[in-house]
Amino acid sequence: MLGIMQCHSHSAYDSESLCSQPSLRSVPSLSSQPHHQKFLSGIDHHCLATLKGHQSYISSLTLAGKFLYGGSSDKEIRFWKRNQLDSELDHESLCNNVVAVGKGAVKSLVVLADKLFSAHQDHKIRVWKISNQEPDQQKYTHLATLPTLGDRALKILLPKNQVQIRRHKTCTWVHHVDTVSALALSKDESLLYSVSWDRTLKIWRTSDFKCLESVFSAHDDAINAVAASSDGDVYTGSADKKIKVWRKSSGEKKHSLVDTLERHNSGINALALGTDGSVLYSGSCDRSILVWEKDGGDGGMVVMGALRGHTQSILCLVVVCDLVCSGSADKTIRVWKCVERNYSCLAVLEGHKGPVKCLTATIDEHNHSHTSYLIYSGSLDCDMKVWRLNVPIHL
Repeated sequence: MLGIMQCHSHSAYDSESLCSQPSLRSVPSLSSQPHHQKFLSGIDHHCLATLKGHQSYISSLTLAGKFLYGGSSDKEIRFWKRNQLDSELDHESLCNNVVAVGKGAVKSLVVLADKLFSAHQDHKIRVWKISNQEPDQQKYTHLATLPTLGDRALKILLPKNQVQIRRHKTCTWVHHVDTVSALALSKDESLLYSVSWDRTLKIWRTSDFKCLESVFSAHDDAINAVAASSDGDVYTGSADKKIKVWRKSSGEKKHSLVDTLERHNSGINALALGTDGSVLYSGSCDRSILVWEKDGGDGGMVVMGALRGHTQSILCLVVVCDLVCSGSADKTIRVWKCVERNYSCLAVLEGHKGPVKCLTATIDEHNHSHTSYLIYSGSLDCDMKVWRLNVPIHL
């Protein structure tokens, strides 16, 4: 598919995503205050550690086995050993290691086996090889930059592979021409999905890094988020206020648009899927988190309601087991739990001095009295924090 892509300055969408818009009043709330208060009274939560080292804001986080990876706007990717972070230590600074220094702010991180994929502001996706030298020690080497030289060379020779990106300028369809804002893996990990502020969705084969598809003008404005469901559906969220659903039907070679979800009244910054893929959460500058569920009929997504409580834009979302965690420009993290479609805010995590830009989380331990979760947050205050949340079993 051919199309015209517009380039934009990198700061425009960062600043727009922080701007809170009027609350979304057209969708009913799924949380109730009395139930909310009951939940809060039984929850223990506290900050285990504050991780310093990055000199600019934290823009991406991901967990992989024993390691936590963080990317920042100063182009660095760092890693921490989780066993240093998750203990009850009163420490403000922990030893960390620089994996790599790229050539653009790190917007998203994904780990697949021994490969680390990073999305950058300089329009590139980089692949790093993770080598285990000794127990608990790792070495990182640059493996590839996407699109690869081979992919570019094959495409540049044929005029049909050229697309116009602005007047008098063309490039091959395998190139992103603006910040690569988010990455996601397919369930079988054979495909990597990337979205960009250039309004495109691209699909890469993880085995050889070949670009298989590029959907131009997938949205009318910058794409900020992507999520891949276990059933093969791919969701993209954009500054154009829309969520689009993409699917490759049986026998088809390409993904096609199957649904457009329009209920937010401002730009969408974050998407997250429930563990079974039947529930989608979307966070926006309208300060609301919308909850979408698959309709039993045609399998389309219907909005069930909104989670409200944040006072500014929703910037990030993550799902861990039956909890949804949301980070906001209001500098807080909220943790939500669903019981029979009624959501309650279990905790409000306060401590960051700037907007919470990224989150990741995992279950820590499970015993007869409670389940413990670890939540990792990155902020525009340049700090990362590790939180422990203990949820009683009966809640």
